[in-house]
Amino acid sequence: MMLIQTAQAQTLSTQLSTASATVSQVLNGAAQQAANPYGLGAIWSQGDWVAKLCLLLLVLMSVASWAVMLRKFIELRKTQEHVRQAMASFNNMATVDEQLGQLQADNPMKYVYSSGVDAVRQFVVLKPRVDYDTWIVRALEIALARVQTRMQEGLAMLATIGSTAPFVGLFGTVWAIYSALVKIGASGQASIDRVAGPVGEALIMTAIGLAVAVPAVFGYNWLLRKNKLALESMRHFSSRLHIALLATNKAETH
Repeated sequence: MMLIQTAQAQTLSTQLSTASATVSQVLNGAAQQAANPYGLGAIWSQGDWVAKLCLLLLVLMSVASWAVMLRKFIELRKTQEHVRQAMASFNNMATVDEQLGQLQADNPMKYVYSSGVDAVRQFVVLKPRVDYDTWIVRALEIALARVQTRMQEGLAMLATIGSTAPFVGLFGTVWAIYSALVKIGASGQASIDRVAGPVGEALIMTAIGLAVAVPAVFGYNWLLRKNKLALESMRHFSSRLHIALLATNKAETH
């Protein structure tokens, strides 16, 4: 009986020792990770104001680009729905004026329609001197140009971020490498482990710059194409409206 109790005590002691060793290894590993001198945390904690400024600028550029892309995506979805509603008004030409007049105020096609109606009213004064067709076409083109200008808001920012973010990251990399080499030279230790860490850490800035620029470039090209498609639909609406206004004028003339 005593032998069994002694064996159990030894087994329990062995298990406690193993558990203690495991906990010690985990704690040592966590301490080593916390004390890791490389990575983004090290760039921020050990970098000077230039490196921190580059990081902050890249973060702001990334947030701005994603915010613009999300906002433009929502606006494009609404614009496509607005154009579809406006084109549906031409299904019955007898009530097209009434249906177009009932479009929502934020519908850009409502603005184009209002511009055309205003041009018809203004033509009464200009009638002896200006051709009706030319006057209506010019009014609709000006309205479409203003709508297109509003649709392109934010694209310039995406293009700027996509073209400049890699150079901001590259500048941060060059500056971080310079600072690291200065510190290594001052310490008098130029071994590979002393050089590889800071240099590899500095290269992260270039990767961040590319990570900011690539989505902005893809978003810019995608939005540019979608804007062109939406504008073509608007031109189609403008052509239908032009014909309707011409028919109205001929009916009033006769």
